[in-house]
Amino acid sequence: MLLHLSILALLLLCPAAWAENFYQDATVTFGDQRAQIQDGGRVLALSLDKISGSGFQSKNEYLFGRFDMQLKLVPGNSAGTVTTFYLSSQGAGHDEIDFEFLGNSSGQPYTVHTNVYSQGKGNKEQQFRLWFDPSSSFHTYSIVWNSQRIIFLVDNIPIRVYNNDEAIGVPFPKNQAMRVYASLWNADDWATQGGRVKTDWSMAPFTASYRNFNTNACVWSAASSTSSCGGSKTDSVNNAQTWQTQQLNANERNRLRWVQQKYMIYNYCADAKRFSQGFSPECKRSRF
Repeated sequence: MLLHLSILALLLLCPAAWAENFYQDATVTFGDQRAQIQDGGRVLALSLDKISGSGFQSKNEYLFGRFDMQLKLVPGNSAGTVTTFYLSSQGAGHDEIDFEFLGNSSGQPYTVHTNVYSQGKGNKEQQFRLWFDPSSSFHTYSIVWNSQRIIFLVDNIPIRVYNNDEAIGVPFPKNQAMRVYASLWNADDWATQGGRVKTDWSMAPFTASYRNFNTNACVWSAASSTSSCGGSKTDSVNNAQTWQTQQLNANERNRLRWVQQKYMIYNYCADAKRFSQGFSPECKRSRF
């Protein structure tokens, strides 16, 4: 009995780390029956038709963590559609960490759109192609968020690192708890080739599937203003978990360079036309 209580106490002190069940841990936010939980809660399928898309959110809020989701994107002609997996707080000055998957015409590659918002301001976009067909099978997309950096990974390969550069005046999302969100919606005014290719509604409904949603994260309680990793927002980074201090090793830095050299198609730090008044200060620093 004492051993059982000791183990329970240890679990309560540690960050949440488990495979989520969509029945228990997610709430459908829009789309009604277009969002279907399947396979005993292990899979959630979102669909889009001309009337509406669909989406869901996590029941928990989190302040730092690692978040993994397996996705199988809309197959075939997915032009105009956007499938998402992201973290976000609420309100005008919200924080947000984005994975968005921009559909394309049959035979053309998806665009992976990443962005980071802090205190309501984004404009930190990087976009990538993938080295596989993301609609033929499930692949794992991950966000590592700690107080030092944000790491975006695809099948555990880092594609982007966004560092905390508050020391040079760049805001970083670290004070607002965020939920996990996912959605499938129509954005044919901008998503595919700048809006030139529209959604072909004769192909509807479009369907994307999510499974194996895993969190290893600090659950935030708004009611008591406490984290499962500690008593306050400051304390929530004190538990010894790999993701809480995670950075890239030499091999991971090489893989990041490989992705960015071969598959990056847009970088806000290289868009002089858009940022004619000068780049954001972090653009002058190494991303690795």
